[in-house]
Amino acid sequence: MSCDRIPHSPHIYMNPVTIERLTGDQIPEQLRELPKPPKELYLRGKNPFLNTEQKYITIVGSRNHTRYGADAIKHIISGLAGHPIAIISGLALGIDAMAHEEALNKGLLTIAFPGSGLAPSALHPASNRGLAERIIENGGALVSEFAPEQKGALWTFPVRNRLKAGLADMTIIIEAGHDSGTLITANLALEYNRMVGAVPGSIFSPTSSGCNTLLRKGAVPITCGNDILRELGMADFVPFIPDSAKLRDATELELKIMELLREPKSRNDIARTLDIPISELSMTIGIMELKSYIVEEFGEIRRIV
Repeated sequence: MSCDRIPHSPHIYMNPVTIERLTGDQIPEQLRELPKPPKELYLRGKNPFLNTEQKYITIVGSRNHTRYGADAIKHIISGLAGHPIAIISGLALGIDAMAHEEALNKGLLTIAFPGSGLAPSALHPASNRGLAERIIENGGALVSEFAPEQKGALWTFPVRNRLKAGLADMTIIIEAGHDSGTLITANLALEYNRMVGAVPGSIFSPTSSGCNTLLRKGAVPITCGNDILRELGMADFVPFIPDSAKLRDATELELKIMELLREPKSRNDIARTLDIPISELSMTIGIMELKSYIVEEFGEIRRIV
């Protein structure tokens, strides 16, 4: 049964999926304040707007992200774990999907605003429909102002972006080129007088040029979860532990390795630079991984503190 045949019903049943229609003051106040507020919202999952204590963080970025972007998401969201924060994104490929995934990994509520309706057959992108189900299964929600059967189209995504920007207490951009569509969301957030943060990137990386431009325009530099907590007035919830404190139990060799890992390096590179046997290095690397100082991926070692 399609939703437009029963427009006044509070629930629309599309066996076995239940989609709820929100109207009036059921729509969050932040969205009712927008220049073009949604007249109705469709919801799958648990209604996240009933909790008035939580903060909303929108995280968006490039579909063609680098490993730096992936690492940044993990690092930043891990610092938000345990706080009354909901992670919003657009269910898109790349940074959006990773933001949802990492929120799920850290036990945070996550809300997806796809650029389509919420019927399983219409949900965009199709490759992330499994992720959408996991979001719902873990207490999150899918939200859209489009009729459930509406397919994603070029015009639906900018319309959707204003909701992500309008609902959020802060919008954070992780990797965006100078002409990235992601910057539309950032500009909308600024227009709505919401906070905007950006993850700094290399001056040589085209995927960070948009973020670096936002920082020049006054966006908040985001380097860890605590940066977000400070901006939201929540920093007292967890103490900020500087890297030096985290490394207080490190041995002399471990500290030398950490100093080298300002950029990821292979085991051979580290052993050659420090002039130590690869066997000794391998043993030390194993201990450092147990201490959560470093992680080894794709043949390279990088520091995580």
